[in-house]
Amino acid sequence: MAETRMDSIARPTKGGKGFGRRCASLVKEQRARIYILRRCATMLLCWYIHGDD
Repeated sequence: MAETRMDSIARPTKGGKGFGRRCASLVKEQRARIYILRRCATMLLCWYIHGDD
């Protein structure tokens, strides 16, 4: 019994997959934030350049 318990504890493969998914999720979230900020900055610049003609 002790041998089978040690085999299941010694495998760190599940942690690697979770780390990759978490990193991919964070990258996707940061890309979405940058996209939104870029759109807002573009809109503000357009308002500033065109102004109240």
